[in-house]
Amino acid sequence: MLVSVTEMLKKAKEGKYAVGQFNINNLEWTKAILLTAQECNSPVILGVSEGAGKYMTGYKTVVNMVKGMIEGLNITVPVAIHLDHGSYQGALDAMEAGFSSIMFDGSHYSIEENIEKTKELVALANSKGISVEAEVGSIGGEEDGVVGAGEVADPNECKMIADLGVDILAAGIGNIHGKYPENWQGLNFEVLAEIEKATSPMPLVLHGGTGIPEDMIKKAISLGVSKINVNTECQLSFADATRKYIEAGKDLEGKGFDPRKLLAPGTEAIKATVKEKMELFGSVGKA
Repeated sequence: MLVSVTEMLKKAKEGKYAVGQFNINNLEWTKAILLTAQECNSPVILGVSEGAGKYMTGYKTVVNMVKGMIEGLNITVPVAIHLDHGSYQGALDAMEAGFSSIMFDGSHYSIEENIEKTKELVALANSKGISVEAEVGSIGGEEDGVVGAGEVADPNECKMIADLGVDILAAGIGNIHGKYPENWQGLNFEVLAEIEKATSPMPLVLHGGTGIPEDMIKKAISLGVSKINVNTECQLSFADATRKYIEAGKDLEGKGFDPRKLLAPGTEAIKATVKEKMELFGSVGKA
């Protein structure tokens, strides 16, 4: 059933594990993630960027597809549909369409405007039982046209935003979207510890989970990170499995061109990636 992330992340923070947010792009993606969550008995957050929402013909389509799958696949673990890096208007539209959680990315506004807009969205979300994620300090790299340089968040600003009544906080600690460059400096754990101290007991979010070494992920979880976003890694494993299928000429054998057959290896690859992440994050068996 669809739930907000508030309760699942509160439990995660107390239990020192993290729940994965896996971004969805289409039916295969959604089905693979939901089936894996059920199989691992893990709570799960389905992330939808504004670009992916548009691609899937709108937020209503996404909500109806997910609800239909929860019923059709008999999914009993907690599932949240979360707007990823939402604009102010995007957040309003997603709430209207039935999303159970939203992220308002006001990191490119001045801190004053970010606060004002966050306050408005929090009041509306609270009245509907929807959870809100806010961001301080932009996350590096690019996601659907949103570019951030990977700034490190100011713990005082984090505290200001946390005090507005948001449910979870994404703070930049040197993490980036997409593949990490060779000269990446790693996560800034000193700042993370300060942010955790300033905002506790609020669950913290780590964006750009692809390519962060396992020991860093585990350390981040021990310092209060309760939600980790994964997108690029699923895309890479999907693309890799699809390429292998076509390069092996399988699409030319019998009815191998049938999209259900053509997309099956990629879908299985997403499942394997999601399972691996759920094990790393410690959310297996926590539903």
